Amino acid sequence: MSTQQPTWSVPAPQQTDPVLRVYNSLTRSKVEFVPKNGRHVKWYNCGPTVYDASHMGHARNYVTQDVLRRIMSDYFGYDVHFVMNITDIDDKIIKRARQNHLIETFRSETKGVTPQLIKQVLTAWQTFVRKELAKGLPEAELPASGEEENKWLRISELYQNRDWKQDCIRRDEKFDMNFSSAKRTFEALRTAERQLDVGEGSEALAHKLIDESNDILAESLDEQYKSTVTDPAISRSLASYWEGRFFEDMNRLRVREPDTLTRVTEYVPEIVSFVERIIKNGYAYESEGSVYFDTQTFDRAPIHDYAKLEPWSKGNWDKLEGGEGSLTNKVGRRSGSDFALWKASKPGEPSWPSPWGPGRPGWHIECSVMASAILGDNMDIHSGGIDLAFPHHDNEMAQSEAYHDCPAWVNYFLHTGHLHIEGLKMSKSLKNFITIDEILQKYSARQLRLAFLTQLWNAKVDFSESLMTGEVRNLETTLNNFFTTVKAIISQARSNALASDGYHHYEAPESELTASLHEAQSAFRAALCDSFNTPEALNVLRDIVSRTNTYINSRGKNTNVGVIENITRWVGKMLRMFGLGEGESTEIGWGQETQGHGAVDREEVVMPYVRALSSFRDGVRQLAMSKGENAFKDILALCDKLRDVDLIPLGVALDDQEDGKALVKLVTPEELIKARDEKKAILEAKAAKKAAAAEAERLKRFQRLEKGRTAPQDMFKPPNVPKGTYGSWDDWGFPLTDGQGNPLSKSAVKKFGKEMDTQKKLHDEFLAYRKEQGQ
Repeated sequence: MSTQQPTWSVPAPQQTDPVLRVYNSLTRSKVEFVPKNGRHVKWYNCGPTVYDASHMGHARNYVTQDVLRRIMSDYFGYDVHFVMNITDIDDKIIKRARQNHLIETFRSETKGVTPQLIKQVLTAWQTFVRKELAKGLPEAELPASGEEENKWLRISELYQNRDWKQDCIRRDEKFDMNFSSAKRTFEALRTAERQLDVGEGSEALAHKLIDESNDILAESLDEQYKSTVTDPAISRSLASYWEGRFFEDMNRLRVREPDTLTRVTEYVPEIVSFVERIIKNGYAYESEGSVYFDTQTFDRAPIHDYAKLEPWSKGNWDKLEGGEGSLTNKVGRRSGSDFALWKASKPGEPSWPSPWGPGRPGWHIECSVMASAILGDNMDIHSGGIDLAFPHHDNEMAQSEAYHDCPAWVNYFLHTGHLHIEGLKMSKSLKNFITIDEILQKYSARQLRLAFLTQLWNAKVDFSESLMTGEVRNLETTLNNFFTTVKAIISQARSNALASDGYHHYEAPESELTASLHEAQSAFRAALCDSFNTPEALNVLRDIVSRTNTYINSRGKNTNVGVIENITRWVGKMLRMFGLGEGESTEIGWGQETQGHGAVDREEVVMPYVRALSSFRDGVRQLAMSKGENAFKDILALCDKLRDVDLIPLGVALDDQEDGKALVKLVTPEELIKARDEKKAILEAKAAKKAAAAEAERLKRFQRLEKGRTAPQDMFKPPNVPKGTYGSWDDWGFPLTDGQGNPLSKSAVKKFGKEMDTQKKLHDEFLAYRKEQGQ
């Protein structure tokens, strides 16, 4: 006997697994993703600047980044360390907080409408018209000082001309918004003046004037009093409030919290040290209390390149200045492309101590410092919106590579695409600016996520009504119906126990469907390996669902429940992986829509169903005991009532089947009520149509009987014809001559004969009807 096992050979794979390739902004192409340290992935994502309500642009960026993160961790199994920052000190935050503070102070100190208040608001309005509104006006309509009110009347007339207004918007995209602010303030001023003239100047009226002119008055007060606002808590308070609102919105959108969250104000000492080292390495210089990054020296260094993402944008002054912020001092820089690492604080701005004097961090430096503090001198992935590529991300990389003295700080840069609303860039001035709170009142978080999943993560997204009511709603409905049907089939199968019926239920259709599942799983992986191609991945899920539905409809009672359950569980798992269902549930379907807290109130959940069944039992029992003639019919009516009335508000659908057993489905009550009402409306419409047809037939018969009331021998005699129409008749009432005594023509005789025969039939019907009625 042999004492050794036979030789074993490694199986030759029939199909190789695809490798993950991602679109890398550093190469503008899809490249293989290779983490630097095994399956550990270091990922930094640019967080929001918190000074206002989160909007659809934030939803697009952070939901999309969340999807990519879930794919990396939940599907590909990488151990992701996801770091995100909060910018809680910035030019926008400082200015918004300062203006809010000044307006609130001014409002609290104003006790009534006075000439001084009106003059102050009017002066602010005049300045706004000359400086801000004028940016969109044609040369001929520019108002000079003192002409503002006269020009305003003409501008208001011209504004009604759509073409003229569009020309102004082309000059300045904020023109429409600025015009609205100017109009609102001007009308409030006129109202306040009239009230003051009649001696009414209450505090409420004064506050209304301030509220209506808020946008314009805030700029004016800021210009006058900004140096008096020195408390840094004012900026921190605003940022803290909007940070809280941002994370509330992210939670509603089911965006996972970062593994590590950083805030700029918590890292100021590290920022100072970071800047000191960049200076020491020779890539930055101090000027008048500020520190600037020397882009030209950095770009000339052998191991460094400036603007890796957009080298063609190095001289784009609009982008460079936009990235610096409105409060940045542009004096003291050696080159126009140099940017601030540290800003000397001016009056009215918060400050921190530094070797260069009191100041605050530049915008770009914050991410470099916080990401380096958490992730070190190299990271696998950096992500953010495409609008941040230059100058923010390019400056981030330059600073960090200057600090670490390394050639590459980021290995893969993932940029999400722009968001457009109905084909146009989102803008308050275009009146298509939508906050997350507003959009969630119209669509669910799942629907928004589906909308983003149906389009490539790095492509421009056009968010439109047609997208949401078309593709998104259809896909959601298809999947909802699929899960509902399969869950009902599984529930029914389990209620019938697992006893064998002597048939294996696994033939060619089951084999083909199982093969389709394996093909779908391979195609799904290939789609996600192709730079997270979620639209194609959704198409794969849609296709396997369609195939499964076809199988269910064709197999009937021979359906192999295990096969369809496996498919449905996989589809649900992939959808939950995308974040389309809450929780980590393994149940069939999307997962939980909401996650409850605490123990379930069993009585509250069960009692409505128990009451419905108890009421049904009582009715059947009473009918059975009464032994009435119509008991059988009445019991069937009770069954229909249970199905169509009692269970529908509870979200239970009973579908009658050929074998006499109902297929039980759990569906949302809203869907069932809507379907029931639609069915009822169709039946009522049919009944109304039938009733209308019956009424028409009744009227037709009535008219026919009325016509038959006249005996045929009288039909050609007065009063049924005008007197003198005919001169003589035979014994049957048939006319022989006309009114002048002339014999009737042969054609007339023939015609009248037919008419008399018809009338005889009608009269016979009339007599039969009267006899039938006992008359």
